[in-house]
Amino acid sequence: MTRLPQRRIGTSDLTTGLFALGSWHTYDRMDFVDAVRMVREAVDTGITLFDVGVYAAPGAPPVFTDVLFSAIVRASGLRRDEWLLSSKLWVEGFGDDGFRPQLENALFRVGADHADLVVLGDLRDSNVELRDLVLDLDAQRRGGLIRAWGVNNWSASAVGRLIDIAERERVPGPQLAQLKYSVARRSIPDGAPFESVWRRGVSLEASDALEGGILAGNTSPSRQIGRDPGGVRNRIVADAPSYVALADELGTTPAQLAIAFTLTHPALATTLFGATSLAQLRANVAALDVVERVGTNELRAAVEPFWADREAVDPEGP
Repeated sequence: MTRLPQRRIGTSDLTTGLFALGSWHTYDRMDFVDAVRMVREAVDTGITLFDVGVYAAPGAPPVFTDVLFSAIVRASGLRRDEWLLSSKLWVEGFGDDGFRPQLENALFRVGADHADLVVLGDLRDSNVELRDLVLDLDAQRRGGLIRAWGVNNWSASAVGRLIDIAERERVPGPQLAQLKYSVARRSIPDGAPFESVWRRGVSLEASDALEGGILAGNTSPSRQIGRDPGGVRNRIVADAPSYVALADELGTTPAQLAIAFTLTHPALATTLFGATSLAQLRANVAALDVVERVGTNELRAAVEPFWADREAVDPEGP
């Protein structure tokens, strides 16, 4: 079995497989035995980063995919040094005790003593004192609860401020920015504001590459999918038939083409996707072959007509 290329996350000592496996609306839709086999094969293939954070924001309905994952890991016989845990922290839950209560709860649920990576959820309050966040995260690092941290859907200027603060305080800053990135949503990761972030050593984690399954050919997904920045989802659905035809012309599937596109970003560390079967996992991993066969520049040019959020969102980001 060919192992995936490994890439460094930011300037940290962490390396990750070119793909990462998410758990949002996945393991709770799978037969347990199938999930165990899939996770075991994922690691054997070189998928080492597992995003299994507590996805329910404070006050939201509970979810249990992280708890299921803890049982899956035990049943698969994985050693803790064979995989990396990525957990989610919510800025809204940052209180007098910092992030520690959230983090301890997340680790207890997943059955781990530390998170290799924590990702801060969306920054919705402009009055948050970013220095407090940076220093608290470094305290968790020094205490052995985390190894590195990043952000999810923050603006380029906010990430830049985090880097500036970390440099002034002489502590590690954000190593990764998780952003929506697909053939349809390119304006933010490909834009000039984030180019300055990539130059400062932060890596990209591409997420939502399939637009909740729409870019895999399912234009009427029944499960919950991510939000719609720029209000372009209707255009993505309308473009789907032509996009599917392009994938067929290139000798691949719509899902593989969508995932392959994310691999062309120069700052990419890993592309995060979900899978609910071993066959889907294998098909997604095969997207790497599409890039090698078609070529990076040729692939980016071919999907250019499906760039739906061009001029619809601010490249600065949220």
